[in-house]
Amino acid sequence: MDPWLAWLVVALVLGVLEMVTGGTFVLIMLAGGALAGSVASVVTDNPFVPWLVFAAVSVGLLVALRPVAARHTRQPMQLRSGVDRLLGQPAEVLAEVSGHDGRVKLHGEIWSAKAFDGQTVFAPGQTVHVLQIEGATALVG
Repeated sequence: MDPWLAWLVVALVLGVLEMVTGGTFVLIMLAGGALAGSVASVVTDNPFVPWLVFAAVSVGLLVALRPVAARHTRQPMQLRSGVDRLLGQPAEVLAEVSGHDGRVKLHGEIWSAKAFDGQTVFAPGQTVHVLQIEGATALVG
């Protein structure tokens, strides 16, 4: 087997092991080093150069890229769905909005609305923002 192909197989095995073991981002960084070792073995006939490239790239990836990848996995996803995705969205006042009643156009739909603080009055044509959803009523401000 050619040395470059052996390095490529090692990279693939390390990548698969990373996926199987739960993703600590260590094996995938070593796989990146093995991939670089594969490229180095194509470029040179010296058998030690791919090992040096493997070590340098693996350490570089572990030091520079792994902390960033690990940090991204600890952050919660900010995916909002349903009515939660309407929070902060602009709405056009269709019928006067007060602390008791009103109508707004929100994403092409007509919603009942109330002023969030219960006191402010918004005139038709004004743009407001959805601050909260209570049932089928948008609380705007």
